[in-house]
Amino acid sequence: MDSHSSPYLNHKALCSPLGAARLCQLALGCAVIAMVTHTAGYSGSHGVFCMAAWCFCFAMSVLVFFLDATRLYGYLPVSWDNLTVTCAAFATLMYVTASVVYPLFFVQSECPYAGCDVRNFRIAVTVCSILGTLAYGAEVALCRARPGQIVTGYMATVSGLLKVVQGFVACIIFGALANRSQYSQYAGTIYCVVVYAFCFALTALVIIMTVCKRTKAVCCMSFDRFVVVCTLLEVLLYLSASVVWPVFCFDTKYGSPWRPSSCPQGKCPWDSKVVVAVFSFVNFGLYLADLIYSQRIRFVSSHRPSNSRA
Repeated sequence: MDSHSSPYLNHKALCSPLGAARLCQLALGCAVIAMVTHTAGYSGSHGVFCMAAWCFCFAMSVLVFFLDATRLYGYLPVSWDNLTVTCAAFATLMYVTASVVYPLFFVQSECPYAGCDVRNFRIAVTVCSILGTLAYGAEVALCRARPGQIVTGYMATVSGLLKVVQGFVACIIFGALANRSQYSQYAGTIYCVVVYAFCFALTALVIIMTVCKRTKAVCCMSFDRFVVVCTLLEVLLYLSASVVWPVFCFDTKYGSPWRPSSCPQGKCPWDSKVVVAVFSFVNFGLYLADLIYSQRIRFVSSHRPSNSRA
């Protein structure tokens, strides 16, 4: 090996706060999966979702840690900083969801028929999942761009992290739409579904372009202007959907403002409609905050063309 070249292994992957956070992610993820498969158990769609979330995040963490430790990420045609912070933000949201869903459906104050060992293991799974959420959140906090620092990647800014949250909320909306929401009954609700899909596609496009280092001129405009234009369009579309969806779902002319008493628990279309309505407003707020922050980034960077700062 050339004495002037850098070592093959990256010691910062272990001996750094970021490396410590990733090691905690691996340890906690392994512990959660082991306890669930050993004794805690899972069943139904909610259990499958939690297990899939933990396994996916663990596999992603293993891959990120391995590529970082061996420096093999330099051979990938991607922006490593943008990719890692995006994965960490997405994993944080997945862990938050699993940490809420699993105890809600599987942890009981009394011992189940299988014995107290199962309950105790399920409590331990919940605790480890919450700690895993903190570990992934710590990586996001360590990688996030702060005021006055030179921006190494768009996804490390507040605007970039909001993109991940927007995409995750859109996935929740799609899940509610697929769960007996009866969105195909009216043209207004079909319009809302088109809006959700179009905005999700735009958000995914911005994330993919950033991770794949395609941030040069887009459609004869700079990338930051392209992001602002897309975000403004998404704000307007979500504003319309946030108004149209409740009208066609809860107005007495089209639906019911109250939950039908005959609606079965867990299989009620009205519940799915409420979830879509609530998260439509949530995503509208996220896009609005994204628009405000995107303007701040564009304004500052336009005055500092050589050293863009957050």
